[in-house]
Amino acid sequence: MITLIDYGAGNLYSVTQALMRLGTSVEQSGDPQRILSAEKLILPGVGAFGAAMASLRQSGLDAAICEAVGRGTPFLGICLGFQLLFDSSEEAPTVPGLGLFKGCVRQFQDDVKIPQLGWNRVKQTRQSPLFDGVRDNGYFYFANSYCVAPDTDADMDAAETVYGQRFVSAAQKRNLVGVQFHPEKSQKNGKTLLENFIRWEGV
Repeated sequence: MITLIDYGAGNLYSVTQALMRLGTSVEQSGDPQRILSAEKLILPGVGAFGAAMASLRQSGLDAAICEAVGRGTPFLGICLGFQLLFDSSEEAPTVPGLGLFKGCVRQFQDDVKIPQLGWNRVKQTRQSPLFDGVRDNGYFYFANSYCVAPDTDADMDAAETVYGQRFVSAAQKRNLVGVQFHPEKSQKNGKTLLENFIRWEGV
């Protein structure tokens, strides 16, 4: 069973449908206690960093997410759900993020069209079980105006993408993984990545 965290700002329907097509059981929950008891967690995201963090804090989901990750629950953050795992974002400079990945979220340089919307390549920078069977430098679907900038000593980068600048498009630290692209919209490559997450034990 995979639990999608419902905080009022996630692309729940598309992710749910993608997982169900793969034959796995899926539920949506905004209950912190259910998040703590979940087998696997996905934090999807569409919207703004500040509003999303406000919703997580108001519902107590922020503390539940941090505790679940600390317990070793396999966890996947998608798009904004990936960005929320970091310390802060230029989109809402006064709003702290979850701080599970060290670093910040920055807007793309203004010499590219914002948002990035469409297909782009993902270059794997280290071995990750989430990319097993995924061709390196393959295409995934993106929809983002901001990108993550991990601390230089964080040792979490799993993949990178170039859009005007080189940026981290996937990161992993033990049972915690995040991707900037949308696997639920990325056809064969996204399907393989989600299948890998379904099988993944988080170690």
